[in-house]
Amino acid sequence: MKAFTNILMALSLLLLSCSSNDNADTAQAAVAITTSPTSIAAPAEGGAYPMKVSCEREWTLYSYDTWIHCEKKTAATTTANNALVNIDANAELKARQGMVYVKSGSSRIEIPVTQQEPLQVSATEVSSPSGGDTQKLTVTTSADWNVTSNADWLKAEKTDNATLTLTTQANTTTEVRTGTVSITYGNAKVTVNVTQDSKEVTDVTTPEGYELKWHDEFNEGDRLSSSWTHEVKPAKWVNNELQTYVDGSADGKRVTELTDGKLNIHCFKGSGGNIYSGRVYANMTTGWKYGYFEARILLPKGKGTWPAFWMMPVNNDYNTNPWPNCGEIDIMEEVGCVPNEVNSTIHCKAYNHTIGTQKTAKKNIGTAETQYHVYACEWTEDFIRFYVDGTELYTFKNEGKGRDTWPFTYAFYPILNLAWGGSWGGMNGVDESALPITMKVDYVRVFQKK
Repeated sequence: MKAFTNILMALSLLLLSCSSNDNADTAQAAVAITTSPTSIAAPAEGGAYPMKVSCEREWTLYSYDTWIHCEKKTAATTTANNALVNIDANAELKARQGMVYVKSGSSRIEIPVTQQEPLQVSATEVSSPSGGDTQKLTVTTSADWNVTSNADWLKAEKTDNATLTLTTQANTTTEVRTGTVSITYGNAKVTVNVTQDSKEVTDVTTPEGYELKWHDEFNEGDRLSSSWTHEVKPAKWVNNELQTYVDGSADGKRVTELTDGKLNIHCFKGSGGNIYSGRVYANMTTGWKYGYFEARILLPKGKGTWPAFWMMPVNNDYNTNPWPNCGEIDIMEEVGCVPNEVNSTIHCKAYNHTIGTQKTAKKNIGTAETQYHVYACEWTEDFIRFYVDGTELYTFKNEGKGRDTWPFTYAFYPILNLAWGGSWGGMNGVDESALPITMKVDYVRVFQKK
């Protein structure tokens, strides 16, 4: 009996001890936890959100949502941000909710997290012809969005919650113009950049003492005329350039086409990974000896581009009269890694870049990649003079020392091409994210003295 009494006493003491511990835990759990902020509202692109946690005891910060990442920065303090909540970008195409928890002992508070759905538009770069047009873009979001335009010639309308209609008026100026359209809801925003081509320049300004002998305004049909010849050559054919030149099209796309009264020379990456582009020759079997040669051109953008307007001799036998002995006239070249800086150069046996003696000049004209400019060359028996928009850039004179310094005694033909990479165009590497690119030519004109 005495043993049974002792057991009852032991059990009583044990229960009393447990009850005391429970009361202690309950008292310990009654701890105040506060946070600032008390909720997080994140945009679709996500972000980092500093937080201040105040608590008298040690605490932890966590979330069960995989797109929410919590980090405790320092020990508990009430004087500074001591936690960080990182929110991933929302790729779910819908709004989402989550939760962050702060816990100390058995105390826990909840911090609600909301994130906007992403706002997506089918294109953020739009090109419009000079005559104006209407294009429709797809807007992906279930939210009610708004649209505004910053230009009176550019109308933007919300056709329905999934369609944005852009309408441009005709551009009657010789300047390329740009505008922006903003699609917004809440603090989400997407900007669409719209570029409209300039009108054609159809008026012909004839240099004094000259007359127009040949020209192409590129305003008939959608393909180059028989006056032009496409080069067909593989990558690395010359100057270690990366593009493959094709006759008209590759991979179902045109490398040259006429649109809006302009010749468009396209450079793009094909489905097999090859880079395709165009190089075309005007009247390459006849050409012209002496004259005034000009073209109105808008250059492409991007590290790796190498557009050019230049001339080579007609029917030259490169076995007996190799380059540079044969001569070369570069009216305009630009490389995209040095944007808007145009170069004019001559090459011959005595003066060429392989021996560091080339005769050249360059000028940064600021808008070569955003506006059309007129590049020209006047070639006589006494000099070759280069112009940009009618202003002289450089003159190379005939020194009268024979063919080594002046091989320019026979007919040359004009060339337009858009190279990619190579010894000069790729001197600082290439950025394939720039592709596809286009070199736009309004006209090519050839004048000779009366």
